[in-house]
Amino acid sequence: MAAPYPSQVPPTPLPNPPQLVVAASLAGLQGLLLVMLAVLEMAHVSSERVSVGVTTSVFFAAYGVALTGCAWALTRQHSWARGPVLLTQLIQLGLAWNLRDYPGVALPMAVVAVVVVAGIIHPATMAVLADDPTGSRRED
Repeated sequence: MAAPYPSQVPPTPLPNPPQLVVAASLAGLQGLLLVMLAVLEMAHVSSERVSVGVTTSVFFAAYGVALTGCAWALTRQHSWARGPVLLTQLIQLGLAWNLRDYPGVALPMAVVAVVVVAGIIHPATMAVLADDPTGSRRED
């Protein structure tokens, strides 16, 4: 059987740099923590605040699932996932600032957010996540 034409060979994706793997892993962990928070919130809904408890739980669950999906997409080198992950880190930095009176909570939140942002904007990560509409980006 004849070898396929070179244009029919799918490009081999570049390997994920460690910075991307760390950033995606931490974002995935954040998403899982949001889902756990949703479950805990749902478990503690009282009859006085049913609507607030349910809507908060649904929001946290949806956000957690979406963030986990974006983290997974980053490891698959989908550049569209970069924006939601970066936005989440900016929100987390704002929350950490608001919680600055509780350094045991604020400091880990801020450190994780900064590490994820640094991993996402690292040049090696940017190179892997660069849009390549021609499909010519390959590891040789």
